[in-house]
Amino acid sequence: MSPSVIGAHALARKPVASHKAMELSEKLQIPIKENSSFPKKEQRRWGTIGFMIAIHLLTIFSLHPHFWNWQALTTLLILYWVTACLGVTLGYHRLLSHRAFKVPKWLERFFATCGALSCQHGPIDWVGLHRHHHTFSDTDADHHNSNKGFWWSHMGWMFEPIPAMKTVPRLTGDLRRDSYYRWLNKYFLILQLPLGVFLFWIGNSTGAGGWNLVLWGIPMRLVLVYHVTWLVNSATHCWGKVAFESGDASKNNAWVAALTFGEGWHNNHHAYPNSARQGLTPNQIDLTWQHIRLLKALGLATKIRLPMPS
Repeated sequence: MSPSVIGAHALARKPVASHKAMELSEKLQIPIKENSSFPKKEQRRWGTIGFMIAIHLLTIFSLHPHFWNWQALTTLLILYWVTACLGVTLGYHRLLSHRAFKVPKWLERFFATCGALSCQHGPIDWVGLHRHHHTFSDTDADHHNSNKGFWWSHMGWMFEPIPAMKTVPRLTGDLRRDSYYRWLNKYFLILQLPLGVFLFWIGNSTGAGGWNLVLWGIPMRLVLVYHVTWLVNSATHCWGKVAFESGDASKNNAWVAALTFGEGWHNNHHAYPNSARQGLTPNQIDLTWQHIRLLKALGLATKIRLPMPS
């Protein structure tokens, strides 16, 4: 099937002004900061903070020379591709969040499972928060509003209560109807256990070292994928070039695109959010788009949505 062509007017939902965002927030029943019914800013999400401290400490521990070998590095790179590219950028983002193309249900669930292995919430929460971000990008209602600074948009927003979570059920009706996605959304954390057992077995069986593969394949990989993914929220709203008037601070950033399999062409994405292709010019390398092209050639990707050609 040929890619469907949709114009900028159909794709680009410019963020509403701040006061309009607040009005729409009320209609969506999103508590705003001034609303006393929501926990005060001083409160923290200590579970998330503790998890992030622990996973970063394990990553530092993984750097000990005892755990270093080429098999561990290979494990890191393979799982980085599986979780960051197939899981987050292709699966969670372009396929589930924006429905930029369609694949068979079994393959869609596979990509969602790869995304869940990234430990960035399950598919329902991830997609709901991302759709909310596009509705309110860089306004007071945006949970990682880049106008609040690099640290906040990169990771600080996760350590405080997130009012946008209340909108997730309203924004993810298509995913909540799937029982597997509901299960994955609830139990995504436990996927690291069978992965860890598998890596430990492979490491011991091949002589690469069980703990070597576990440490480089889980904590090291998670931290790498975390920060690379978060750069799309932070760095591409701070540094880069603006090609389109998208109504927010999104920018095209080549080095973030290189790390994120094409997600760094963020201004293009905010101008054409439902496009399966984000690198829109020949010099904008978009590896996720090349994956989608391969799926199309194999007859697995259909209804591919692209911007209106100039």
